[in-house]
Amino acid sequence: MSTDHQRIIRLVEQGHIPGDKLEQALSVSGVYPDSRAWRTFIDHLFLWLGGLALAFAVLFFVAYNWSELGRLFRFALVEVLVIAAIVGYWKLGTERMAGKVALLGATICLGVLLALYGQTYQTGADPWQLFFNWSLLILPWVVVGRFAPLWLVWLMLLNLSTLLYFQTFPGAFGMLLSYWDTGMYWMLFLLNTLALVLWEWAATRWSFMNQRWAIRLVALGSGYTITWLALISIVENALTEPAGLLAGIIWLIWLAGMGGIYRYRIRDLFMLTGGSLSAIVVVTTFLARHMLEGDPVGAFLLLALVVMGAGSGSLIWLKRLYREWQT
Repeated sequence: MSTDHQRIIRLVEQGHIPGDKLEQALSVSGVYPDSRAWRTFIDHLFLWLGGLALAFAVLFFVAYNWSELGRLFRFALVEVLVIAAIVGYWKLGTERMAGKVALLGATICLGVLLALYGQTYQTGADPWQLFFNWSLLILPWVVVGRFAPLWLVWLMLLNLSTLLYFQTFPGAFGMLLSYWDTGMYWMLFLLNTLALVLWEWAATRWSFMNQRWAIRLVALGSGYTITWLALISIVENALTEPAGLLAGIIWLIWLAGMGGIYRYRIRDLFMLTGGSLSAIVVVTTFLARHMLEGDPVGAFLLLALVVMGAGSGSLIWLKRLYREWQT
């Protein structure tokens, strides 16, 4: 719900605007989009869909016609499109949406070019190197582009390269990060948590980074990995071991940090909802791990009551916070 929408709702609740005039007030204030706003939205939607379709069409065209296309033609096709997209970004305007779509298309085509090079010359490089080198090469474009979705693409490539690296070298950093070879989850947690902290800081300095939907996606990556690590330590019954205890402590610190920051400083209900969900999942798993060894019927009944009670309590707390923030 937008700030203007919330302000109109408060005026209605305070009696300054009659209830039957709510729709008219929302239309006059611009909360409800008019025909011009809808045209702009549809124009941007088709622009994005067209740009992405064109970029991925290059990949599918080269892959489908691999045997019919010569080596020189394949490279020339992709390289020309990369150059054309960069020129389009410059000609269309660096601050216009069309220019940013062109830059995103160039980013995707560059990945196609790297994959084409590796497939043509059979360099023997591991898959993680493709995504890591891709992220390094597009970093100048990401910085110059000043566009939050490009930063998300860059972060996604780092996540993919980390994931593929640990699939190639399963024992990498195992002794340092975890007892159960969960180094991949620790690295992903550290990467996304650091990205979340830096993104929140950047959002206070540059307006183009102040995109809550993008920040929330990064927070999902951080929350998912630390919650999974906490669940592993519970399922493996390893909370008494150093690695399991560390996972539990880090999860508690993460949960307290998310609650404190997004309760008192930034005020984001989505983040608090994610933290509540993580707490419910971890606590329920902990209880199930120790209760299902006895009477499973009674344990399932009690666990159901715990989940319903925790979910209801979280909902009441979040609604109370919302009303508190509106006053």
